[in-house]
Amino acid sequence: MTILMARNFSAMTIIRSLTHSRIFFLIVATAILSVAVGSASAQKRSTAPAPGGDEDTALFKDYRGVQLGMTSDEVRKKLGDPKDKADDQDFFVFNETETAQIVYDKEHKVITISADYMTSGATVPTAKQVFGSDVEAKADGGVYKMVRFPKAGYWLSYNRTGGTSPLTTVTLQKIQ
Repeated sequence: MTILMARNFSAMTIIRSLTHSRIFFLIVATAILSVAVGSASAQKRSTAPAPGGDEDTALFKDYRGVQLGMTSDEVRKKLGDPKDKADDQDFFVFNETETAQIVYDKEHKVITISADYMTSGATVPTAKQVFGSDVEAKADGGVYKMVRFPKAGYWLSYNRTGGTSPLTTVTLQKIQ
């Protein structure tokens, strides 16, 4: 009886192990497929020029006079003293609804500009102001678009959450 129970236990362990392996395989296969499909659609989206613009440059090229490639000293002269200051990035708070993060490379030159607007209204740039044409909103009112400008060496994204109190982020980043 003990031998029979051991064999049943062994068989059950093997069956469970095979079931877990199949589930693990399905999860891994699904993840790989999702990444592949996402990469393909991202490549299609990111290589297209911005409507109303051209392949070389974006309509939105600076934030409050700050451009990619400027030094940290030039940025601080334009924007003032940051709330948080470091060698590799500065964080600016302009008011309750507008902040910006500026990221620097090893030479202290701007490689990323990201502005956040925690409100809606005339002070918040629209997708049309950023890209030169409207971007279709999702069902919840959210908007997302990213365009790469390989000749200019950067990408630009616009992201607005849906709802009554949207968060809008505009990011300009050097392609590394």
